[in-house]
Amino acid sequence: MKRNFLFAWYQTPRGKLLKDLEAEYLKKSITVSCKQNILQIGGLGWESEFIDCSLYKSYTVLDAKGLGCDKAQKIQSKAYCLPLRTDSMDMIIVPHLLEFDTHRFQTMREIERVLKPEGLLVILNFNPWSLWVRYQFLWDKKMADSWGGHFISRARVLDWLKLLNFEVSMSSEFKLDSISSKQGKLIKYGHTFFFTAYGIKAIKRRYNIIPLTPIKNMNTRLSLINSLNSVAQIKKHD
Repeated sequence: MKRNFLFAWYQTPRGKLLKDLEAEYLKKSITVSCKQNILQIGGLGWESEFIDCSLYKSYTVLDAKGLGCDKAQKIQSKAYCLPLRTDSMDMIIVPHLLEFDTHRFQTMREIERVLKPEGLLVILNFNPWSLWVRYQFLWDKKMADSWGGHFISRARVLDWLKLLNFEVSMSSEFKLDSISSKQGKLIKYGHTFFFTAYGIKAIKRRYNIIPLTPIKNMNTRLSLINSLNSVAQIKKHD
């Protein structure tokens, strides 16, 4: 199972700290109504730490292995082929899935398809330049053997979102003891080696092209304006 690295990481001391930070982050990120449709792609098993599924009855966890909180609705399916209607979700959460998905860009296209216009997308990924993640990957044989993912930089995810007409509203960095957030695409301060993971919030924008209609009788209107100006000038001289 490719996501074994993720679940094993959560069992480490640093992973437990990251789990608590991500739970707090997701809890604050869920700003939609409890009656709206929320989709989580990739089960974690501890969804109850950031959402009350008895209140959010339309909260659905989609996972190829059927993972996820027992109280949430579940769909067992591949992320790159979502069995959902177009424009049917108000919010989509993708926690540490893209880095383990060999069809990650097709998954992003599916996310754009099923998310409603002005819908909210939240993505969590490991920082590919994190010293702690690299150290764990290189030296822990058990976790390294289960690694089947591909680290994705924040810049690349931002490029994907731009291509799919998403507007990034906030970018966040998860350190071992805090979360640093900034409105917009990038955080300019700090070094990329010292944060373990990052989060991105984006809004799906749908731009409608307004067709240009030809302007008729342009010459007539110009001559009319000129004639009025001429009459006004004659009266002024008189």
